[in-house]
Amino acid sequence: MGHNRGMDLRTPDPESDGGWLGEDDLALIRRRTPILYVEAIPVRVDAMGRVEHIGLLLRANDDGMIARSFVSGRVHYGETVRGALMRHLEKDLGAMAFPQLPAALVPFTIAEFSPMPMTQFHDDRQHAVALEFIVPVTGECEPRQDALEVTWVTPEEAKDPDLLDELEGGRGKILRAAIGHLLRW
Repeated sequence: MGHNRGMDLRTPDPESDGGWLGEDDLALIRRRTPILYVEAIPVRVDAMGRVEHIGLLLRANDDGMIARSFVSGRVHYGETVRGALMRHLEKDLGAMAFPQLPAALVPFTIAEFSPMPMTQFHDDRQHAVALEFIVPVTGECEPRQDALEVTWVTPEEAKDPDLLDELEGGRGKILRAAIGHLLRW
């Protein structure tokens, strides 16, 4: 044991090679191990903290189909959950969204997505575990990258079965859970 002379024990920098896995590497990993994701449902609240609007993203999925979804993305190696959440909020909502993350970051639920279609939450590509957050935003949301637009709906409008069905991978169930959680706020 003792000293490790000449060995660099620092955590490898995930950005040293661009921070991205190649498509082949990612496909291999997705077939062999669960991937950790963060997902956020942006909300607008009034001065009393009551939710007035819920933000849903409109985006094209891998098959080119338009679907509603949440702010979502992988947690990179060496990245904190908070860092990943902020990175994906900025990527999907723009730099001027001004998300308000609490000091104690706790998801309202955890969703496990399976490539097996008979499960509650489905993702053809992989087995993924997503930490689900509700995040108040105070600024202007200008979608970037693969998000086409942010649609703001009232909590009552978000309960519409047709809207819930538009959410990909079973996320309508997650939105229902979020609304139930918000009613306890």
